[in-house]
Amino acid sequence: MARLQSRTFVWRFDSPPEAVWPALADTARANEAAGLPKHTIVETVRPDGSVRITAHARKGPVHLDWEEVPVEWIHAQWFRHERVFSRGPLARLVATLRLRPDGTGAVGHYTVDAEPRTLFGRILLATAFFASTRRTFTRLADLARDWAAHRRDTAFETTPHRLAGGRQDRLSAAIDSIEASGNGHGLARRLTDHLARAMEMDLVRLRPYPLAAHWGCRTRHVVELCLQAVVDGVLELRWDLLCPRCRGAKMSVISLDRLPTRAHCESCNITYDREFARNVEVTFRPATWLRPIPDGEYCLLGPMTTPHIRAQVTVGPGLTREVEAAFPPGDYRLRTFEIGGATDLSWKDGPFPELVLEDGTVRMGPPAPPGRLRLINREDRPLTAVIEDRTWLRDALTADRVTALQTFRDLFPDAGLRPGDEAPISQATLMFTDLKDSTELYERIGDAPAYALVREHFRFLAGHVRAHDGGIVKTIGDAVMAVFSDPASAAAAGIAIQRAVAGFNRQRGGEPLVIKLGLHRGPCVAVTLNDRLDYFGSAVNMAARLQSRSTGGDIVLSGEMMADPDVSALLDGMDIRRESCVLKGLAEPVSFYRIPAAALAAG
Repeated sequence: MARLQSRTFVWRFDSPPEAVWPALADTARANEAAGLPKHTIVETVRPDGSVRITAHARKGPVHLDWEEVPVEWIHAQWFRHERVFSRGPLARLVATLRLRPDGTGAVGHYTVDAEPRTLFGRILLATAFFASTRRTFTRLADLARDWAAHRRDTAFETTPHRLAGGRQDRLSAAIDSIEASGNGHGLARRLTDHLARAMEMDLVRLRPYPLAAHWGCRTRHVVELCLQAVVDGVLELRWDLLCPRCRGAKMSVISLDRLPTRAHCESCNITYDREFARNVEVTFRPATWLRPIPDGEYCLLGPMTTPHIRAQVTVGPGLTREVEAAFPPGDYRLRTFEIGGATDLSWKDGPFPELVLEDGTVRMGPPAPPGRLRLINREDRPLTAVIEDRTWLRDALTADRVTALQTFRDLFPDAGLRPGDEAPISQATLMFTDLKDSTELYERIGDAPAYALVREHFRFLAGHVRAHDGGIVKTIGDAVMAVFSDPASAAAAGIAIQRAVAGFNRQRGGEPLVIKLGLHRGPCVAVTLNDRLDYFGSAVNMAARLQSRSTGGDIVLSGEMMADPDVSALLDGMDIRRESCVLKGLAEPVSFYRIPAAALAAG
């Protein structure tokens, strides 16, 4: 009978476990850097609703078929990855990494367990397998060490992609065009270098927010760079409909009007609806002429494939399992890898509650011992508990964010939903502005001069809206409707507009303009109207009504705006007055807040 063989490699790092974990636990990028082949995935739903994941790959003349066992891990502490083979030289392969603090650094124990399936497998394990594994993964550990210590820009390396013939000239022309547009922000060359040198894993779904953080650049600048690169043929844009459980892009389309209203995730065996602010993400990939990215997976289930999951641990039927674990305070979702319900937890400190897995969901029990995670499985099948961070959307360019950007609206004016399609947005911030006494303005200076002045004022507003990550939705006579995904950005834009309008008036001379401005946030619906993306709902109506309460030079904000912590912090120390009145179309008085013109001028 074949015998399981095991080897352990020990590595020391200058950096703490939290710093080296993102590289060491990135099994997909490690596999690509190690030269392992991509594999195809088949997901099969079992009668109990769980999903069996099998894969196929080819390494030279050797064909491999295997089943993926759910990967287990505790963030920044350990992971265990097992594959059970039905074809190939091995019967089973298990990789386990354990990280422990060591002074200011860390020690990693990497254990490889392998069981042969064939005679060739026994010969392989007796000769070259473990020596080759040691060389490969020690090299990767050395790269991870240098990356964590900031001696490298990337954890792993790949052979730069080279362009042949006239394609380099085409790329140079595209770089010049991107920078000439004003949306390149001096980053076009850096982007194309990244497209040539980055690993395939980084380019299958290129995400602007993490890229901006890595480069130390303004997020909007990198988003505008990528949008312009699409126009100039360097990148392709995708609308990804993400699974709310595993965060995988289970549906991807090239235009907004092709985005379905729902999708099914085979990995999680759930069907889910589209929501612009929660599970529709805009990603990019290189244009095929620049760098083709072949299909396939390097690793579907590793810890860094789903970095929002802080812990994933399997418990046998009817058993209790307790492991060492430490979680920072935050908002978590407790669920199982298998299909079922979920429980949300806002945890501050103290012992983490024990988790009871039963009746297809997870419930919280009494506190576990300090520094421990206790899992109790009361079902008659193995279950894998999952603890995920609910703030994972912070690094996603969601549909509500990108469609609110002025640059997106300028570059893709025809981007919209199908006729009759409606996309709910859980929270959007709407700004309405209008010119005070504009009728008298037209009478005093005449229609043509007044219209020219109004157009000039539109450009003034658009500049401030764009600078604060918003977009102009439409103009209605002299009024403007703008949208923002972030309420604090909208409030900052309002303040900037009212403080800058005096300078605008001085610069152009003549008739001074006085702007009325209102802000509100709430749920709304995105639709396509007059061939442009527009917004409807009670939140839109409320923002317009609040603008009507502005006396000019001031800002009127709803209670929902003031309840946002970032808005409150931005306005801290300002003269803010609470008022109440009955607004048009509403039966009951509504409370709102006013920042007087004098308070804004004083700033």
